[in-house]
Amino acid sequence: MSLFAIPLLLGNLLQQLYNIVDTWIVGRYLGAEALASVGASFSLLVFLTSVLIGLCMGSGVVFSHDYGRSAFSQLERRIGTAFLGIAGVTVCITALSLLFLPQILNLLQIPLELQQMTAEYLKLVLPGIPAVFVYNFFAGYLKALGNSVLPLLILALSTLTNIGLDFLFVLFLRMGIRGAALATITAQYEAGLLVLLYCFLKDSHIRHAVSKVQLLRSDLQILGRYSLYTCLQQSVMNLGILMVQGIVNSFGVTVMAAFSAGVKIDAFAYMPAQEYGNAFSTFIAQNHGANRPDRVKKGMRTGFLTGIVYCLLASLVLCVFAPSLMRIFLDAGEAEAIAIGTGYLRIEGAFYAGIGILFLWYGLFRAIGQPQVSLILTIISLGTRVLLAVLAASSSIGYIGIWCAIPIGWGLADLAGLLFCLRGPLRKKHRNHL
Repeated sequence: MSLFAIPLLLGNLLQQLYNIVDTWIVGRYLGAEALASVGASFSLLVFLTSVLIGLCMGSGVVFSHDYGRSAFSQLERRIGTAFLGIAGVTVCITALSLLFLPQILNLLQIPLELQQMTAEYLKLVLPGIPAVFVYNFFAGYLKALGNSVLPLLILALSTLTNIGLDFLFVLFLRMGIRGAALATITAQYEAGLLVLLYCFLKDSHIRHAVSKVQLLRSDLQILGRYSLYTCLQQSVMNLGILMVQGIVNSFGVTVMAAFSAGVKIDAFAYMPAQEYGNAFSTFIAQNHGANRPDRVKKGMRTGFLTGIVYCLLASLVLCVFAPSLMRIFLDAGEAEAIAIGTGYLRIEGAFYAGIGILFLWYGLFRAIGQPQVSLILTIISLGTRVLLAVLAASSSIGYIGIWCAIPIGWGLADLAGLLFCLRGPLRKKHRNHL
């Protein structure tokens, strides 16, 4: 699991490195208002693309099962079915988000002084959503088969492109927030096209899938079952984050800027636990498909121990260095924003074990054919977070209550995951229902 997780981890590190460089450039050279606009846009983009990523992840579990059982003809047929279905969803999401952009900005409570800048950024970045789908579909397919290295290499190249273009467009050509948007969308299409070309040139299953496209009811049911629940899980999770972003926006530009920088640091810190959870899920899915419950249980013990140890170390580092990390993204003169962001990071960072365990629960239930449980855990986590955030925002507690709501949600979802697991889903006799 660790060997498979390393390329996933490095890939996500590269993505977070881009996010950090982008945040640094925007925050230090374009100012707090630009940083607040990009931060609000980032939350929206993550929500929109989470729908597609969830569909790709769910399909990837089915691909892992088919590959683990050496059912290659079935695998090739289902690749085409999944691709066409998710492509249709991608077109709808892209078109609707562009069409209703003004209404979306109002719904997110973007301050009036930031709406023009935020709209300008989103109009350039939203057309990159199809590229995000293409990359995640084919990269997810390769990971489902155990190849996590190639997606890493492609991501590394696109990340370097993104960072290089950020410096060129923003620092040297003085294109402002438009430059940051153009750098992002260029790198996204580069990654999507490269992984697409590789799969068609090097993978026979992908080439065979083109001639085996059949919309069979059985395939649609299996793909829909896994993909729908995983999609709902991802979208509910990010909808909750988006709703929290909307509540944060109501506190003004300073809190928005602090939250934008804090979220990027936060995501970077617990990202290894998230990618380890994805590797854990692939390992469990392949062995579940091969009917190896002994390896499933051994993988669970190893996965939870490793994930918790990492999260405890990450908590220690973040709590100690939170002020220094905030000063990377915000000028020393933004003392209030730095203090607010430091408070956010220390509250979040103290409880990283909670989200690390939650990522493992997500991966486990998705892999063993119970994606609906992952959805329930997400609803518990995000529902708690949003409810407590709304209550805090309307009381004297303010944004501090929003920060505290997040780890409380993690803890309740972890407890629910343990209770579901104690019911014994792994003791049930494996059924070859795929």
